[in-house]
Amino acid sequence: MKACYPGTFDPLTNGHMDIIERAARIADELIVAIMVNPDKKVLFSVSERIQMITEAVKHLSNVQVVASEGLTVDLCRRLNATVLIRGIRAVMDYEYELQQSTANMILDETIESIFLVATPELSFISSSVVKNLVLSGGDAEKFVPVSVNRMLKEKIHGNHIGI
Repeated sequence: MKACYPGTFDPLTNGHMDIIERAARIADELIVAIMVNPDKKVLFSVSERIQMITEAVKHLSNVQVVASEGLTVDLCRRLNATVLIRGIRAVMDYEYELQQSTANMILDETIESIFLVATPELSFISSSVVKNLVLSGGDAEKFVPVSVNRMLKEKIHGNHIGI
């Protein structure tokens, strides 16, 4: 089975990594897809996010990283992926993901969605929480992979972003 785990990943968090590692055990091949949304304000460029995720998943031989625009079902078709992986942290996530999955079913009934529930101790982590923490002077070392924390520090302090 080939699966696709789409997201913005700005930045990649330990919660994302938990879903990636668990999905990689389920799927023969897992594609982590950085979905580009021009309306979304991001801290990291697409190439930086590709570098960030590639470094973090290098220990997983069946995981590859791509970037794409448009509908995730179209990406799945292009990549011959039959499963969409989605992480669920809370009821709010479930309601949103249910709407998205239902729309995807209507667009392509051959692509299944699989929801992986967040590991409890990681369920509060989001990219927004991590960015706010770092922009406020905090250290994200407990929330992101080591390489991502290094990139965050370089990005924030190197560009003099923050309060």
